[in-house]
Amino acid sequence: MFLRLLFVLLIALNIAVGAWLLLGQDDVHGRSATDAGVPELHLLSERPATPSSAPAPASSAVSSVAGQGDVTPPSPASTPAAVAPAPAPAQPALPSRPNTYTCMALGPFATQTDMRNARAALTNQAARMRSRQEQTTQTTGWWVYLPGGGTRDKALELGRRLAAANVGEYFIVSSGDQSNTISLGLFKDPANARRRREQVAAAGFPAQMSERTESVPEYWLDVVIADNGHADWRNRVRGVGSHSTGCF
Repeated sequence: MFLRLLFVLLIALNIAVGAWLLLGQDDVHGRSATDAGVPELHLLSERPATPSSAPAPASSAVSSVAGQGDVTPPSPASTPAAVAPAPAPAQPALPSRPNTYTCMALGPFATQTDMRNARAALTNQAARMRSRQEQTTQTTGWWVYLPGGGTRDKALELGRRLAAANVGEYFIVSSGDQSNTISLGLFKDPANARRRREQVAAAGFPAQMSERTESVPEYWLDVVIADNGHADWRNRVRGVGSHSTGCF
């Protein structure tokens, strides 16, 4: 009895296993493991590689739907509006033409006071000004003379000879580098000095003529004036000359 019951149980177990094998696996009968209407999930590694699709031209899209019922192509109002071109940048204004300048030296002025007055007169005319003082050699006259004999006695003897020849207006220099020299006159005009020398030479004496100079100060005013046609320094400063100089 026990053996018969065990045999029946084994047969039932075999039937259950066979039914499970036939009815419990979906892929055997081609059924999906998901519900109807739900797309089946795939791993990214299981998806086939497909080339990226480019958007179809508008003309193709219109032609593809032209025969499908009442479908109409999109109206121009629904298409994107054309981008208006950006306005051109405004041209920068051209800079005004800069002034050009003339640089001059005015002078020489006789005194510092004259130079200061000229500077005050040009305050509104010149862009820049500077004053300066220079030392210059100035002719003070022309000297006519007879070289001395080297001693006082020889100079006196030469003086007596001049008097005998009716050559007057002379004196003997008694000091300095030209001591014992016979001075025949100091003249401002070189023409007068030459006439005196010729007169003494005609009397038989070797008269000579030389220029006498001294170092004196000169006062100058350097100005920088714009060439705009409005500066007229000549009407404000008179009695002096001018020449070009370096700008500063």
